[in-house]
Amino acid sequence: MAVAFLALLLLLLLSGSPPSAFAAGDGEHGYTLVEISSLQEKDVCSGHRVPVPPNRTWVPLSLLHGSCSPASSARAKPTLAELLRHDEHRVEDIHRRLSGFADEKRKKIKKRAAGSMSTQMNSGPVLDVNMGTLSSTSSQSEVVFQPTATGGSSIRRRWRPPGVRQTVMVDTASDVPWVQCRPCSKPPCRSFDPARSNTYAAFRCNSTDCARLGPNANGCFRNQCQYRASSPDGLTSTGTYGSDVLAIGPARTIRRFKFGCSRAMRGSIGSAAAGGIMALGGGAQTTLVAQAASAFGNAFSYCIPPTPSYPGFFTLGSPIAAASRRFVRTPLVRDGRSPATFHRVLLRAVSVAGRTLDVPPQLFAAGTVLDSRTTITRLPLTAYQALRAAFRSSMAAYRKAPRKGILDTCFNFTGVPVVNLPKVALVFDRNAVLELDPSGILFNDCLAFASNADDTAPGILGNVQQQTIEVLYDLATSSVGFRRLAC
Repeated sequence: MAVAFLALLLLLLLSGSPPSAFAAGDGEHGYTLVEISSLQEKDVCSGHRVPVPPNRTWVPLSLLHGSCSPASSARAKPTLAELLRHDEHRVEDIHRRLSGFADEKRKKIKKRAAGSMSTQMNSGPVLDVNMGTLSSTSSQSEVVFQPTATGGSSIRRRWRPPGVRQTVMVDTASDVPWVQCRPCSKPPCRSFDPARSNTYAAFRCNSTDCARLGPNANGCFRNQCQYRASSPDGLTSTGTYGSDVLAIGPARTIRRFKFGCSRAMRGSIGSAAAGGIMALGGGAQTTLVAQAASAFGNAFSYCIPPTPSYPGFFTLGSPIAAASRRFVRTPLVRDGRSPATFHRVLLRAVSVAGRTLDVPPQLFAAGTVLDSRTTITRLPLTAYQALRAAFRSSMAAYRKAPRKGILDTCFNFTGVPVVNLPKVALVFDRNAVLELDPSGILFNDCLAFASNADDTAPGILGNVQQQTIEVLYDLATSSVGFRRLAC
């Protein structure tokens, strides 16, 4: 096999063909040739890699500090160490919320982490929406410069909605949408001013909408309903709960969209250009998908790009019938014993280089949380150890490098332009097989997985493993779909 691979690599280098078009041997060998530079971020936004899906609520999505993000120049990009520390904090909080209780040891660890870390939203996907209808502006068309997949550009005219553009974090583990409002608590910030919107209204304290906040209700102030929303990474927002017009996608609006108008935050949002949270959890009537269900259907999807140099997309509603057949589907887990906020599925097996790991299925019994803002996927300890051993064996030809935080399987690819990478696939309930993109296997030249502390806590499917995959949350059928090579 080594001779065949060297011959194929020589052919690749001489032909100048893109490495993604080749595989090492036939499919049963379970390897693919990957150009290392294709996994690295570039300084400019490269445009969409594939045609965008036909959906009336399609809107571009980007990674917070990437070159395609509106927040890219607003704040220094976090270091890898900062990102991984933030990731650990978020994972710990998700596990705490799912367990419902903690022993004294875990409480002490949590207390130390909260006291020693400055919480901020360092990573994850963002999108632009428009809030309100300002009296000084009107809906009109605008000329936009659109990068294309071929590296060129196109100029077209599109409808520009009224109101204030807000860059919000896509968060599948939050239940209450909110944006920063003027006066903002930590200037500079791009904030929504409810006093300038003709259509904004705060809910009264005795209103049905205020009651629907449930545990997120935070009392009453001047007969205006108050909310308190917290994300799994410790970011907390408080303020007034009200409604206004939300524009998302081309010429599509949600009237009387209910959201929090944040007056105070605990923690940092990670960028002066990021203005809030677009909540997409599964446990409340207050989320974006629940509020939009009557108009678009009780479903949403997104595709996170392979690197921050490309845009992805976000959609509301189910895909058209022809596109729907391209998804592999697995049921959502709803057991009633843990918060419905989290979208959970059952992972059954993992394969490396075409070989299924020798791991008992009961290790995955706690389920796996799909999270848009956890970076690195977490597996039960025993499952991760098996994955690591198989991956190291498959990558034995490459020089090892020191670990990087929680990433303990790293390589030195200096002088190695193309890597023969073992394929990694996740097998979910009902035999939904998801082969990961190379960008979901290597992260900063390391295996992009980490372990839980033991085998009892739920796994978490992070956004690195979701890259290039359209993840469909079909709440109407209580299932999740995966479509590869979507962005």
